[in-house]
Amino acid sequence: MRFAVLIYDDVEPIDLGATFGVLSMARRVAPQIEMLGVARQAGLVMCANGLEVVAESDFASFPGCDVLIVTGGPGWQQAAADHATLEFLRSIPDETLIGGICTGAMIMAAAGLLDGAEATTKTEVVGAERSPLTVLNERHAAVKTCRSVAVLSGNRFTSGGVALGIDGVFYVLAHVLGDEVAQQTARIMEYSRALAANAASLPPRGFKADFVVSRNEASIE
Repeated sequence: MRFAVLIYDDVEPIDLGATFGVLSMARRVAPQIEMLGVARQAGLVMCANGLEVVAESDFASFPGCDVLIVTGGPGWQQAAADHATLEFLRSIPDETLIGGICTGAMIMAAAGLLDGAEATTKTEVVGAERSPLTVLNERHAAVKTCRSVAVLSGNRFTSGGVALGIDGVFYVLAHVLGDEVAQQTARIMEYSRALAANAASLPPRGFKADFVVSRNEASIE
C-alpha cells in the first residue's frame, strides 16, 4: 500500500515527522507500506526554518498512490494559491483517500476537495495570527467545519493542528489497514497514552476505530 506525502516550500518539519515518522514505524508492523514524497518539482524542498528534504516525484511523474497526505505549515497559503498544486490535487482519482494534516486542509479546500465534507484543521495560533479553522470556516462556505482531533468524511480526512497530525495518521492507518496495525504502531512508538488522552480531551469525529477512546462529537465553537 503506497502512501504519498505532498511537500512544498515552507512546509512544517513536524508535519513531515508526523506522516513519515508514524508510517516509518508502522512499516515494522505492516511491511507492505510504501512511502513517497511528491512536490511541484522533484529534488530538494526547503521546509520552514531551513530544513531540506528530498521529494522523489514531481507532479508529472507521480505514479499514483492509495493514500495521499497533504502536510501543513507556513507555506500553505502559497501552496493554496499555486495553480499546479491545485490541479495536481484535482487530478487524483476519486477513490484515493486524500487527507490534510494541520493546515494541509486549507490547501485541500482551495482545490475544492472538501466541498460538502466535514473537516477540521489547526486551531491554536500565536499573537495576532488568525486561527486557520476560523479562516477555513469563513473562506469555504461549502465545507462543514468542526473542531476535532480528526475527521473522516467519505474519501477525505483532516486532522487538527501540528502534533494532532500524528493522531490523524494513526486514525488513517486504522481505517485502511485495521485497528491492530494502528494499536501496535502506537505501542512501539510509546504513543498509546498520548493518543488516548487526545481522543478523550477533544474526541475525533467520523472515525470508527477500536483504539479510539471516545466518539462524542465536538463542534467548532
